Amino acid sequence: MANRYGRIAALFATIILFALPAPALAQSGGTGTGDAGATGGDTSTSAGGGTGTTPTTNGATAELLPNGDAVAPASAPAKVQRAIEFANRINRKPYIYGGGHKSWKLDRGYDCSGSVSYMLHGLGRKVLSSPIPSGPLAKWGEAGEGEWISIYANSGHVYAVVAGLRWDTSGGAGPRWHEDMRSSKGFSVRHWPGY
Repeated sequence: MANRYGRIAALFATIILFALPAPALAQSGGTGTGDAGATGGDTSTSAGGGTGTTPTTNGATAELLPNGDAVAPASAPAKVQRAIEFANRINRKPYIYGGGHKSWKLDRGYDCSGSVSYMLHGLGRKVLSSPIPSGPLAKWGEAGEGEWISIYANSGHVYAVVAGLRWDTSGGAGPRWHEDMRSSKGFSVRHWPGY
């Protein structure tokens, strides 16, 4: 009888071990209130806050996962963590010219400004009320780099650097996270105050 209970206990220990998050990741509240937010499977962003507990990583920069998603640093403000979460929702979508500009509902593909706009929407409607093209993003917010999010825009392209990772559609595949940086020559650098 004792041997049977030992096997059951070992089985439960194994199940619990695999259910825990990876050691480098922590869990963050990420439930801030604001205009942007939806649950993972939702196809729109409705009012009412974030998606709940979001994995974070230690340190001051985001981490790129093997699946191509980004994990926000635990030290980032909740809205920055949510912006990364929003970008992850459309990560690996195909590049479609004009994609992501009709509304905040998920589109079948995104262009550069559609993908940057969708990521910024994670900061809330006060930051960006609707998707906008790259030219207007070159005049959006305030001049200079942000502490967490910097937008690099000109009349033909826009990309962002978010917590140390580049969010960009370069190469034509669609929105993707990149660890490498690119030249910012010819781009206007913008940020939203506080981010």
